[in-house]
Amino acid sequence: MLRFLLRRLVYAAVLLLAVVSLNFLLIHISPGDPVETIAGSMGGLSEELRAQLRAQYGLDKPFLVQLGIYLGQVLRGDLGYSYFFNLPVADLIWQRVPATLLLVITAVLAAFLVGTFLGTLAARKPNGPLSQAVTLLSIVGYSAPVFWMGIVLIILFASVLPIFPVSDMRSAGADESGWAGALDVLHHLVLPAFTLAFVYLAQYSRLARASVMDALSADYIRTARAKGLSESRVLYKHALRNGVLPVVTMLGLQFGNVLAGAILVETVFNWPGLGRLAFDSVLRRDYPTMLGILLFASLLVVVMNQLTDLAYRLIDPRIKTT
Repeated sequence: MLRFLLRRLVYAAVLLLAVVSLNFLLIHISPGDPVETIAGSMGGLSEELRAQLRAQYGLDKPFLVQLGIYLGQVLRGDLGYSYFFNLPVADLIWQRVPATLLLVITAVLAAFLVGTFLGTLAARKPNGPLSQAVTLLSIVGYSAPVFWMGIVLIILFASVLPIFPVSDMRSAGADESGWAGALDVLHHLVLPAFTLAFVYLAQYSRLARASVMDALSADYIRTARAKGLSESRVLYKHALRNGVLPVVTMLGLQFGNVLAGAILVETVFNWPGLGRLAFDSVLRRDYPTMLGILLFASLLVVVMNQLTDLAYRLIDPRIKTT
């Protein structure tokens, strides 16, 4: 196991290095100029000041030199300085990380647990009304864009049924400490988390239904029933443990998509996380902040993939650590 973990860590480090280099290349060949954006926000700058800004931010150096300098900074834990916010990128990211992790983890756990539970129940009677409802839920989830679902919920719960707040993470003037502050955050979290979780809940429920149905037709399930085990024990002890493996795989592979969806959700609901920061950085051509956010997101995806591999081996001991 130790050898397996060390090998996976080496793979992850090489992958992160490649991702950082590719992100740097893509951002620097994309249209736009951060110096021109800064000049526009200040009402115009002279050519001399523009040249000073390019020299200050290292934009006057050749691309490979810029890449080498940036990789050296990243290895030292320095993500650079934001062009627009005038703050260290690492500080900007750490200020927004708790809000994004709260939203993403809540949405992923809700989608995984509820989706797997619904899919497992639907697998007991493939032609029953619950199974048909899961199929309908999957179609709606696949078809509804995240931003559209968020706008619909805002219209519904801001105009028709004003039950939940539709903007920000906290109420203005609310107590930020103790249970009152926690409940206020949870109250604001309901709509963004539901919006982000809905499409993945539909996918996980459909996948769990198909996987558990396949497991229920296996020989070991017939053997378990022949031993006189209760139907619930057969379903949750034996069929679900094998049927949940594809859902775990999908969860790990789609974690990057969840982060991408969080950008849209945070923008729609004005949620103060990394997604909102990324949106603002793209509009302002803030290269260091964009690269820092991409690096953090890449790191989360790599870590999630490693945890998925470990979860596979915990769920199914037959899988060897090769």
